[in-house]
Amino acid sequence: MRRLAVLVVPIIAAVMALAGTPAVPQAHAVAAAKRWNTTVFAKVQAPGHPAYVHVHTNGRVYVGTYTSGDRQRSKVYEWSAGGTLLRSWTVPGQKLGIEHGVQVANQTRDGKLVLLETSTRTVRTLDIRTGRFRTVATFPKGTIPNYATWGPRHLFVTDYAKGIIWRVHRKGHVQKWFTSPKLKGLLGFGTTGIVYRAKQHDFLITQQTTADGSALPTRGHLYRLPVRKGRPGKLTSMWTSADTDLPDGIGIGRSGRIYIANAGLTNQLVMLSPKGKELDRFPDLPGLGTNGSKIPFDTPCSATFKGTKILVANQSAIAGTAANMAILAVEVGERGVKPHLPRKAGFAR
Repeated sequence: MRRLAVLVVPIIAAVMALAGTPAVPQAHAVAAAKRWNTTVFAKVQAPGHPAYVHVHTNGRVYVGTYTSGDRQRSKVYEWSAGGTLLRSWTVPGQKLGIEHGVQVANQTRDGKLVLLETSTRTVRTLDIRTGRFRTVATFPKGTIPNYATWGPRHLFVTDYAKGIIWRVHRKGHVQKWFTSPKLKGLLGFGTTGIVYRAKQHDFLITQQTTADGSALPTRGHLYRLPVRKGRPGKLTSMWTSADTDLPDGIGIGRSGRIYIANAGLTNQLVMLSPKGKELDRFPDLPGLGTNGSKIPFDTPCSATFKGTKILVANQSAIAGTAANMAILAVEVGERGVKPHLPRKAGFAR
């Protein structure tokens, strides 16, 4: 789904050239050098195009793949904690010949993977013990399910196409829970990451472009959406991105700092304070993604904590470079907040 970028790169590049990338305050050079040390955790085999990394409570790492209008089915890959490929599963029941892909977006309390499949607009589970796939919910026509987080009682899913936060009930009922003009994307670049912070009773949500006039169209946002008694409050912007950043996956450190992978032309990671002040960017120079590892950032999409590192899915959405489709491990010098996983996180049989 994010390979729509091919259609608008000339437009975005022109705006970037005119507007430029604003200067960013930098952390101390020595600390930054240690913080951003990057290595290759694992390469992602065909069909490639990983968009999110899920670190399971069993310590293993899971990724789904995307394809673009071909006849190859998506796969779910499993690696050990050290990056050794262990198993893979081929996703059944996809509509081939159109955009199709699967995101390992979360897990259930009993360890099943929660998958978002784009061609059928479905939420599925994958039992990693038996290899059984099961469809638990279907979204309305035109939906592109993107990221998912467990929140108060239910699963919440962003819609890349419609600017909607969907709530998925345990029995599979899909409800339009929140929508806003602020979540309407430009030229298909819409709402991406979502994380629920239980202590703050809020969601953090990334938006790739701006269509409501509050900023340049090519700038995205990190939004905060408070929740009270299961109902959404007022959506506010904590941070506005640089041009063509296309903010994507979110990681939250125990310090409260927020890490965002920018899947746009800048090919950078951003570190924000707990209140959304931009503290640092890596690499310093936007564009090339040069990070010191054998594989540069090439559409970095996720910022999932594993120990003191964040795992970054390199999707290579624009270039389609198979050699760059990998999971990169980036040292950030702190551990992350455990993802919210309520006791009843799961779906009725």
